[in-house]
Amino acid sequence: MGEVVGAGLVAHVPTVMLPEEVRLEINEGSEISLVPGLHRLRSEVMDRLHPDVVIIFDTHWESTFEHIVTSHERRQGHFTSHELPRGMSAIPYDIPGDPGLARAIAHQAEGRDDIWILACDDPYLPIFYGTINIWTFLGDPATAWISVAVNQTCTTEDFLLFGELIGNAIAATDRRVVLLASGGMTHRFFRFRELRQHEASDPSRNLISPEAWAADRHVLDMLEKGDHAGAIDWMPEYRKHAPEGKFGHYLMMAAAIGGSRCQAPGELFSEYEASVGTGQVHVWFERPGDGWTGKGTAA
Repeated sequence: MGEVVGAGLVAHVPTVMLPEEVRLEINEGSEISLVPGLHRLRSEVMDRLHPDVVIIFDTHWESTFEHIVTSHERRQGHFTSHELPRGMSAIPYDIPGDPGLARAIAHQAEGRDDIWILACDDPYLPIFYGTINIWTFLGDPATAWISVAVNQTCTTEDFLLFGELIGNAIAATDRRVVLLASGGMTHRFFRFRELRQHEASDPSRNLISPEAWAADRHVLDMLEKGDHAGAIDWMPEYRKHAPEGKFGHYLMMAAAIGGSRCQAPGELFSEYEASVGTGQVHVWFERPGDGWTGKGTAA
């Protein structure tokens, strides 16, 4: 029987891919905490758990008509971002996949009329930096990665259903899986002519608004306490502050480990930081000894 051995909310902002000297320059001489946080996730989590598969919910990959999961045997090439080629250019990648698990996820939708899932192995399917940036820090040749699109037409209920079915598919296999929700928290940018004045990470000066900071802090407090039910219930209010991808990356991840029943507390692997108006953080959810729900029942 397969299992989710760990899960995390991870920030993939382009800043993490900039050379160190550039990061220091734009952050007033200090390193942003997101980069050492990713190094810690690699050494303290990934190297310890050695998962068979990482499933990454990529907010930079938007779908519309269906949920999409990658089912390639392997994805190879070089990645240049259409959004910011100055910071993400010709990044080499060689990512093994898991077609069997991807097809098992898609199979969960068969016979249903409330969800549609496509396992796609098209060799020309684009790859996005929500996957590439995180894989660059956390990937290794022995671990397969599956990318999952964040559907822009989904409601909270839709994301939760899909995540639950992903959890069911994992349980039906023999895979040890890490789930990564790749994306930010509140996600509004400063205007074009103001952006360069707000590249530093201090949220007191570089987040889009005090209201956005308060909303992120409220959600982050719940995640640190393991109050996933509270975070899910607060989604209608949180969406007023434009979390990235409708916070679908978190919702799918959370649903796969029990949803509102999950009580896994979050451990911060970075400070809460700003990035040109947006809120960013790394949070890790270690699997409790008695399962994800805290009640002796895994997702």
